[in-house]
Amino acid sequence: MKICVFCSANNHIDADYFAMTEELGRWMGNNGHTLVYGGHDEGLMECLARTTHEAGGLVEGVIPRCLLESGHLSRYVDVEIGCQTLSDRKDIMLSRSDAVIALPGGIGTLDEVFTVAASATLSYHRKRVIIYNMKGFWSPLEQLFDSLQEKGMIRGDYHSQVVFARQLDEVVAALPPSTH
Repeated sequence: MKICVFCSANNHIDADYFAMTEELGRWMGNNGHTLVYGGHDEGLMECLARTTHEAGGLVEGVIPRCLLESGHLSRYVDVEIGCQTLSDRKDIMLSRSDAVIALPGGIGTLDEVFTVAASATLSYHRKRVIIYNMKGFWSPLEQLFDSLQEKGMIRGDYHSQVVFARQLDEVVAALPPSTH
């Protein structure tokens, strides 16, 4: 299966995030899954591409022209897919994937999570975002979703669009059945 992963391109973050990302990459590669990600050569992005590639998984990098021109394409990308903007990148990544996972990240990752969840609420697709809540990184976001739910700001149950997982086995269990 093709699994889209959104995550940080920052190198100066908690080392445990890298260790947990390596575990995910090894699982993906060992199980023959394809990583669809932003193609960047730094941070959790590079860590995930490297470990997925080294474990035998295919790596598809969807990278905007500006990053490509600045020389930031990961050497672990097997299939390079160019795009013009970050909006294009999100659309391409979503269309090429069967499942979506978000690891720790910043504003870009939040944008990607909200875009996928919002488009699911409008039935553009049926993919949930599985938020890998490493070491409680995303706990404030989970509290925000709970608060929005309590205040009636989310139609239905947000868990049909967003699932929080604290360990790799919970991430795997939340994936569509055909990806296990």
